[in-house]
Amino acid sequence: MADSGNNHPKTLNFNVGVLGHVDSGKTSLARVLSSTSSTAAFDKNPQSRERGITLDLGFSSFTVDLPEKLREDSARHGYEHLQFTLVDCPGHASLIRTIIGGAQIIDLMMLVVDVVKGVQTQTAECLLIGELTCPCMVVVLNKTDLLPPNKRQSTIDKMTKRLHKTLENTRFKDCPVIAVAAKPGGPEAPETEEPQGVSDLIELLKSQAYLPRRDAGGDLLMAVDHCFSIRGQGTVMTGTILQGALSVNDTVEIPVLKVTKKVKSIQMFRRPVSGAMQGDRVGVCVTQFDPKLLERGVVCSPGSLRTLQAALISVRKIGYFKAPLATRAKFHITVGHETVMARVTFFGVALGETPKTTPTPQPLASDPTPLDTPFSFDREYLYQDEYVIGQREAQGAGPDPEQWALLEFERPVTCPALCLVIGSKLDADIHANACRLAFQGRLLEGFEEKSYAEMTLPRLRIYKTKHKEGQVERVTDDYTVIGRNLFKKETNLQLFVGLKVTLSTGEAGVIEGGFGQSGKFKIRVPDGLSLETKQLLSSKKKGKGGTKEDPGKEEEAKAVSQPISINLHFKRYIFDPHKKMVQS
Repeated sequence: MADSGNNHPKTLNFNVGVLGHVDSGKTSLARVLSSTSSTAAFDKNPQSRERGITLDLGFSSFTVDLPEKLREDSARHGYEHLQFTLVDCPGHASLIRTIIGGAQIIDLMMLVVDVVKGVQTQTAECLLIGELTCPCMVVVLNKTDLLPPNKRQSTIDKMTKRLHKTLENTRFKDCPVIAVAAKPGGPEAPETEEPQGVSDLIELLKSQAYLPRRDAGGDLLMAVDHCFSIRGQGTVMTGTILQGALSVNDTVEIPVLKVTKKVKSIQMFRRPVSGAMQGDRVGVCVTQFDPKLLERGVVCSPGSLRTLQAALISVRKIGYFKAPLATRAKFHITVGHETVMARVTFFGVALGETPKTTPTPQPLASDPTPLDTPFSFDREYLYQDEYVIGQREAQGAGPDPEQWALLEFERPVTCPALCLVIGSKLDADIHANACRLAFQGRLLEGFEEKSYAEMTLPRLRIYKTKHKEGQVERVTDDYTVIGRNLFKKETNLQLFVGLKVTLSTGEAGVIEGGFGQSGKFKIRVPDGLSLETKQLLSSKKKGKGGTKEDPGKEEEAKAVSQPISINLHFKRYIFDPHKKMVQS
């Protein structure tokens, strides 16, 4: 449990993600709400100052007395104040990876919508990220000062109605909508202009706050968003503890650099504390570490994170993504706090197995909790050319069958077990009115060794079904036929000896070997050919006997000279180094 020192009452930290379209006024709103800003707040980045947009996660906070509804629960933990930490996520389209990085530490989402422009493409993407990562939301209609006074209320009402319609199929159905003007007159207006509706927003946030599930157990994982040195003190890493707890004198690992450091001191919003836990926003001081080596990333308990070359995930398509999800395609994969390109192979349940179905996908994922059933290497799986959408039913889309994906990363990725994975097409046109988030899932298995393709993938029993068809050329005796057109001349027939085939007349046979040099082959039929088949084959030879004088005979010859086909079915495991053919 976090101990905030002896002189200070304990404070419950509650993380509010501020998301929305670029220029919706998120940063102005965070600035107006905040009394204490941390080092990472309000666009320290010179590039973002020039461009007037937020380029990185900004953190700031304000503290209120504990709301009545939280008092009873919080008293058990010794909390006396509620601190809202505002995580200002960038809204510029190409920075979606930063938003996903920030979304994993959010208890409540504040979606900021420009009341004049309404919901735009990135607003929808922010909504999706919220659905995948966050239990509840408040919508803030900003810039109400831009509406003509006589039409203001009716426009706000209309926009509120439209938003409730957009949200009705999501987990945020009936979420509160509030109208404000964070910076009346726009960014250039004098500071004397009073913001409108902000005190009502604070009351609303207090009413929506809850006691987040915090767990001090397990390995430490802290997302670092800022790193700088303080002369005579050491290097400070600021960030949010995603899991576990941290105390002064603990040893932590910076996995990307493979170095460990001892914690010299910890601060929470400029107050020294002896420890902190999941959900807390902290500055951690270590010595003899160059801050330039880590602008952002993760810090963890030594040895607790794995660096993966490839991974297996559960997968579910995001309904707003319109293109198919094709195997062998490359996607941007956001996993843990990293975004990296990966090649994706989709696979599903084996033929004959009854697939579990995942909840029906609404345009937004209706049940955003991804599948985290452990992965089994003992099962067989069917290779898919693309992700399979549930069968369309009369009342709409059927549920999608259970599916998985193999991700092969272009560079190694450091991440915790069972973390959220989001696949997107961030290279799509940012101005096109289309969602770029493609699928979501959970990381179920990771492969650390560079030679995973030879060492581990052969354990993965994903198969393709194959079907070949040839014809019976002639019969040699009651138990043997000669076939053709099943193989090419250059095929090594030895590989197929012993495989079972079926004739279109119903008999089962076994390939015995090649016959001559032209790709023909011999089939043994252990139970013998039926009388009808023998007649069919022998009458094929006689069938040429129809003459002009006897047209009836010619008719009969045609009827029996239907070619008899030979069908060969087998499966091949795509990661089997020996490329064996298997029949059940």
